[in-house]
Amino acid sequence: MRKRIGIVFAVVLAATVVLALAGGAWAQAGGSAAQTVTAAVSSAAGLTTPETPAKVKAAIAKSLTDPAQAKKTAAVIDPKKKPGFLGIPGAPPIPYIWGLLWAIWVGWIFSTVGAFGGIMAGVGHITIFGLGDYAKSFGKGHPVNSLFTDSIRVSNQWLVGLSALISSFNYYRLGRLVLPLGLCLAIGSVAGSYLIPELTAGKINLKSYIGYFGLCVLLLGFILLYETTPRGQRSKKKAKAAAQAFEKQVAEGSASADKGVKILEGGLGGTALAFGLVLLGALWGNLGKGLFAGAHYISWGLVIAGVVIGLAITATKTIRFSFYGVEFSFKGYIPIFGGILIAALASFLGVGGGFLFVPFLTSVAGLPMFLVAGTSALAVLVGMIISISTYMVAKGVVVEWGFIGMELIGIFIGSMIGPRTSKYIPDKWLKILFVILAFFVGVRYTMKGFAPQYWPLP
Repeated sequence: MRKRIGIVFAVVLAATVVLALAGGAWAQAGGSAAQTVTAAVSSAAGLTTPETPAKVKAAIAKSLTDPAQAKKTAAVIDPKKKPGFLGIPGAPPIPYIWGLLWAIWVGWIFSTVGAFGGIMAGVGHITIFGLGDYAKSFGKGHPVNSLFTDSIRVSNQWLVGLSALISSFNYYRLGRLVLPLGLCLAIGSVAGSYLIPELTAGKINLKSYIGYFGLCVLLLGFILLYETTPRGQRSKKKAKAAAQAFEKQVAEGSASADKGVKILEGGLGGTALAFGLVLLGALWGNLGKGLFAGAHYISWGLVIAGVVIGLAITATKTIRFSFYGVEFSFKGYIPIFGGILIAALASFLGVGGGFLFVPFLTSVAGLPMFLVAGTSALAVLVGMIISISTYMVAKGVVVEWGFIGMELIGIFIGSMIGPRTSKYIPDKWLKILFVILAFFVGVRYTMKGFAPQYWPLP
């Protein structure tokens, strides 16, 4: 049964990724007549190369129509230098080997703790590879600056998305993914990340409070650090017992998927239907805008219907499962609401929500870390599918395909290693690893909010 569900799971996820990739490639391969004209203008200016995508040429050409921006363009783009990122002369060179190696680290850390993939991918693209400083050199509001920013963002999401895909499938095969819980989180996450921006865009701006958000992340880090202490572990008896049973059998070499997650009560049928409606509504809302008047109301209806069905099904049912002989249970509406709140916070602040799922799964759901990474990865995967398809198909954001391809190889390697090595890391040390990264993120956002001039990383 597990093998059959796993095959269906893999086929559906792989098909979704292929469609997103094909849609993105189609969107970038094309180009309107207006883009073609502006591309010709920028090419005539000698500021682009044959390798430069049409969208980039259009952005450069647009900057030349404004005297202030044109001055910046001429100062930054040097036609005498070799083409770099996105085929722009003088742009940072494409570090294929370093990209591969960094992506292996990104894939490993995300697939090991279920979070921080986007943060680490961003550190690589923005700081280590120099794309952030190059984008900033054009100045705020410059078309090329905006284009680079979107390209970096989508590149990060491709890395996280593939790692989440591989991690979800691997952890499911290893019996370390709680599928109903992951789907409930995904229902709330998709609904929150789609409906909240739709309803509050232009009305609420919490980015000014990003420093306080950093302090909250630090608080989460301290909470998980507390859970590694003997006193904190006493309040998580089931998680500790399950972790110890798993660690013992790993040491004995007798751990197997058959002893992993077993759903005892609460089928997937209704939850899967609710998840499908929410996902369809969000994709339709992001990709189908402008097709006809009132199209967005259909998407809202599908998303709300999915959430309502999900809550109705899980309100009276308890989902029970076991992991290495230890039984766990949860009400599905709790992770649905949790997903909505996490996604809403992430949308308000313009950050990813992956590192918020882990504290929820350990502190609220009471899971051992051995189950957290895969379950978190599933919720993150769904968000990445929607975001990537929106940016690349609806908005036509361009990426450096050769570089992305090399990085995805690294992601594949790291994400295949993570689930197989994490079982050898004690549950306590997996939490400590998360705490270290939480402190990094917390300090990052705290400094970004209160003292940005003293924080060198993105």
